[in-house]
Amino acid sequence: MKAWPGRVALCGALGLAAGGAAWADTPDAARLEEGRVLFQKNATPACAVCHTLEDAQATGPIGPNLDELQPDRDQVLAALRDGGGAMPSFAETLTQEQRETVADYVVWATHPH
Repeated sequence: MKAWPGRVALCGALGLAAGGAAWADTPDAARLEEGRVLFQKNATPACAVCHTLEDAQATGPIGPNLDELQPDRDQVLAALRDGGGAMPSFAETLTQEQRETVADYVVWATHPH
């Protein structure tokens, strides 16, 4: 498990996110941890079952490799809301806040900070 507080502080101090754009609100360590746990095991089905995401130690072989795809927040939110292909919609199983937490985590984990 990574030591997020230092990474989050560095990210906040530099104000960096995807493509060098500033984060409006850098996710705090607790939010990132919640997103990671939702991704790994608490979403039903867990995102890690299908997706590869190095930060979450996930090697799912079905869905896109998120490290390679590097989706933006809107893409993650749309996929969680609408599903697509083999991916189910999480609109009924995760709250809007939980979907936003997962999106923040995935973006943070897949983009330089």
